[in-house]
Amino acid sequence: MSPRRIAPLLLVMTLVVIKVLAAGDALAQDKGSVNPKPLPPLANPNDPKLGAKELFARKLLPSTGPARVIGSYVKGCIGGAAQMPLNGDNWQVMRLSRNRNWGHPDMIALIKRLAAKAHKDAGWPGILVGDIGQPRGGPALSGHASHQIGLDADIWLTPMPDHRLSREEREEMSAVMMVREDRLDIDPKVFTPGHLLVLRDAAQEPAVQRIFVNPAIKKALCREAKGDRSWLSKIRPWWGHDYHFHIRMRCPAGASECQGQPSQSEGEGCKPSDFAFWFSEGVLHPKPPPVPPKPKPPMTLAQMPAACKVVLHAPNAKP
Repeated sequence: MSPRRIAPLLLVMTLVVIKVLAAGDALAQDKGSVNPKPLPPLANPNDPKLGAKELFARKLLPSTGPARVIGSYVKGCIGGAAQMPLNGDNWQVMRLSRNRNWGHPDMIALIKRLAAKAHKDAGWPGILVGDIGQPRGGPALSGHASHQIGLDADIWLTPMPDHRLSREEREEMSAVMMVREDRLDIDPKVFTPGHLLVLRDAAQEPAVQRIFVNPAIKKALCREAKGDRSWLSKIRPWWGHDYHFHIRMRCPAGASECQGQPSQSEGEGCKPSDFAFWFSEGVLHPKPPPVPPKPKPPMTLAQMPAACKVVLHAPNAKP
């Protein structure tokens, strides 16, 4: 990316990251609650100005019917979502109080495959599964702007321990920071060759379109990957993602209501110019704007795809 293009993009993205951090992003290491309290009833759920996140967060079960992906990763919902089981031979779900272990059946199947591969290829006991999505997708009360259509999932970069975690551990255990304090590279004390193998296994899944990691992690993968390196094109540097990586799947075949992203470049993304923006001073040490940006009003149900209203009000699937 040329310096001429970096400058305006840097300003925009600095503002974006500051807004995300100010909003209290639910990062992998944020603790949950052992005894979560149910959300109180809404005084006026039909208020047209009410944020859609208030409505979707109160749906504790998916809708009936087959899987149906509607809208985009940042403005959409999912009908007929499947639940990621809390425990498996090679996985455990974290932060149970969030109730975000729901997604498209293809995503649930992919995570199970990745868990088995992490055990076989990297020698990990398994993986720790972070947020996938809410039972009916849609915007969440805290954290992600994406994860709305059941095709995004966060996987902790901390290998699963070799024992069944307690509820307290799942809510309070912290993920391990994988990036050096200066933000320029990985911490070799915790980021191991096994991490490369797990990320490679995820990227080699045909249905995976992108995997978001911290730029320092992408840099390490570029340096250490051997043999077939074509999978590196799916690994995308992005803000944060130094405790977990984010898997994004393509729209499933035949999902005509799903609005996916365009395919990215087939290049490895490992040239110095590919990292110039991410390791620039303004990105590594962003300065807050003189005047903090005003928060935007929340997205309303009317601003979402019309079919999401149908999903929201559909009967609950059987537990």
